[in-house]
Amino acid sequence: MIKGYTPNYKEVADNIGTAAYIFDADVLRDRLIMLKETLGQEIDICYAMKANPFIVKEAENHVDRYEVCSHGEFRICEKANIPMEKIVLSGVYKEAEDTKRIIDTYRDKILYTSESVNQFHLINERAEENGIVVDMILRITTGNQFGMNEEELCSIIADRSKFKGVNIVGIQHFSGTQRKNLKIYKEELDYCDDLIDKLYKEYGYKAEELEFGTGFFFDYFQPNSKKEVVDKVNGEANSRALDVELVKEFRKLLDEMRFKGKISLEIGRFIAAPCGRYYTSIVDKKFNGNIHFAIVDGGIHQLNYFGQMMGMKLPWYRQLKPNGEVYVDGDTIVNVSGSLCTINDNIVKQMPLTNPEIKDILEFRNAGAYSMTETPALFLSRDLPKVYIFDKENGLRLVRDRYEAFELNF
Repeated sequence: MIKGYTPNYKEVADNIGTAAYIFDADVLRDRLIMLKETLGQEIDICYAMKANPFIVKEAENHVDRYEVCSHGEFRICEKANIPMEKIVLSGVYKEAEDTKRIIDTYRDKILYTSESVNQFHLINERAEENGIVVDMILRITTGNQFGMNEEELCSIIADRSKFKGVNIVGIQHFSGTQRKNLKIYKEELDYCDDLIDKLYKEYGYKAEELEFGTGFFFDYFQPNSKKEVVDKVNGEANSRALDVELVKEFRKLLDEMRFKGKISLEIGRFIAAPCGRYYTSIVDKKFNGNIHFAIVDGGIHQLNYFGQMMGMKLPWYRQLKPNGEVYVDGDTIVNVSGSLCTINDNIVKQMPLTNPEIKDILEFRNAGAYSMTETPALFLSRDLPKVYIFDKENGLRLVRDRYEAFELNF
């Protein structure tokens, strides 16, 4: 496992600045190689770029596809010169004009998804107008707003010969997120098997492909049980073994399926989370109501862990001191609060720090997924933080400078 770039205090303070994200491309690629080696080369990896759009180019040589769920994400792929053959154009809302532009421009190079009957007709009709046939997969719902129900899906399959603009190559099924219950995975894959069998037996349709969204669990937080021995320095390495085991067990479930066609796995958080680190500086400290507070120049509008629960869980972190010392623990229990005017802005409550002082820098690990896109970034018109990409070959590269958010709010 590649441990990744871990700058010292002087590098962060003098060259990087806070608040900032650093996404380590070496860690990202190592993660993708692990997935391929564990799952097998015959299983396609589809990166859900909503997890982190900044790293799409760095992942290009190690993923088979990109899950693109909006026109904005598609424009990022265009800007990054991602091959159109790698794109799965998904999304619960496909804007008509944007979808038409994509079909007109890129024609049958893209794999299109349909999440509703309306989407199906939109894509089919535009393809027919262009005199082309595009590949499509139909998304089956799991009881939420995504996908179409089984009756609608079967109706489209039954009438598929009427639609001259699409070639329905398979089915798309998405699990939840942060999933590690193999029994539930087994039930979902059995359902996919049953649906695919039904489509063949009742409609003579043989699915060539299943795209399955895994929602693999990623452990952001340190154990809270005192009985567990925690290696705070190498905690990320310890969690790697659990990740590999989960993927291995999931691969066994795939082997048990009756379906023997092509399988692609849509994965986002599980790929991107470990490649990111977030840096924020202590700018003030106080002792209120018998509680130590450290105020930082970042906050929950920039750092978001799934299941964070108002800062009640302890993520993996390092405390960088101006004198060069580095700590992963401490004897002072501190509430680390951000710069927003809300009592909810607590990154971590009861965080062990060593003599926290103004100018100390806190490094939060596993910040590579969603933090930079899913948080309330425009709240209070605080500046958007810098974003860097690092790899050993090219060093540290600034890909987005600090951005004054007030420009977007007025």
